[in-house]
Amino acid sequence: MPRVWDVPVQDSTRVRDVRVAAEEAAALAELDESRTSAVSLVATELATNLLKHAQAGEVLIDVVDPPRLGEGTTGRVVQITTIDHGPGIADVDGALRDGFTTARSLGAGLGTCRRLADDFRLHSVPGRGTVAVARVGTGGPHGDTAPDPAGVRAGGVNIPYAGAEFSGDAWAWVRSGDRLTLMLADGLGHGREAARASTAAAEALRRRPGLPPAAALESVHGALTGTRGAAVAVAQLDLWAGRLRFAGVGNVSARLREGGRWRSLLSRPGIVGVHQPRTVREDDVAWTGESLLILHTDGLPSRWNPAADTGVPSADPAVTAAVAIRDAGSSARPVRDDTAVAVLAQAPQDGS
Repeated sequence: MPRVWDVPVQDSTRVRDVRVAAEEAAALAELDESRTSAVSLVATELATNLLKHAQAGEVLIDVVDPPRLGEGTTGRVVQITTIDHGPGIADVDGALRDGFTTARSLGAGLGTCRRLADDFRLHSVPGRGTVAVARVGTGGPHGDTAPDPAGVRAGGVNIPYAGAEFSGDAWAWVRSGDRLTLMLADGLGHGREAARASTAAAEALRRRPGLPPAAALESVHGALTGTRGAAVAVAQLDLWAGRLRFAGVGNVSARLREGGRWRSLLSRPGIVGVHQPRTVREDDVAWTGESLLILHTDGLPSRWNPAADTGVPSADPAVTAAVAIRDAGSSARPVRDDTAVAVLAQAPQDGS
């Protein structure tokens, strides 16, 4: 089962914890010494910047699927996400310039983080806080970025409940020809056994990547026999036809942006692996250059709705997921379960 490292950073002593977590994730992703050093440096600098700009925040480190899936793409990458509710950064471009640092940092700066990482995005709004996402893989800076098929990317953020070692939620995405499939699974409950169920769902998807959503759920149902079971949602984009098909069982929510409005895609009641409906309905909708799909587990409030500016301008999908988590959470509304958000989106036309 994959680890998720959730490190709260309230003072400089936690920066070391972030660095150690990043190196453990690099070992799990089987990165070489050079890329492990890059992961360590990027994670340390991002944690230091949390203290510099927001006085406190959260660092999430995970081993995830790459955001782009070209034909034959293999391997996974270390993703480092920082989230804070601080004052925000007024001059994001300035923060990304070399030399923009303090005596408490390594002196590398966010500009160096951007160069070392395969992907690096910084999103900040004054008064709302800051989100940063960096990914490091096996191919060196920008070496793991396969060409975007039709400019489509996916990404997600996963937060284990109460800082647990494993999250009971898992997301994955796969490609089979012109079909791109995104899945989000929420293992029943939380902790190690919930993680075992959601991990089995992700592995089942990878074994049979070309199945349409309803058939994929049937395949996952068989793979989860003997586990606690899970709520599972599957969305499949047909690049050739420009259509999105969706099916879900359980309480994983799906929101699709169509032009200027959000549409909910409905799942059927049940628990995959334990009690699955005999028939599962598939939604079939158009996918355009303005479409954006958000899947989320019940760690987010059930009545959460995306803000009007979600994913605008077009952002890295993991950034969109992290911003959703940041803006939906508050100390007055404590989280009572694992929380995961997965996003499918069009890449900016400039390819950034």
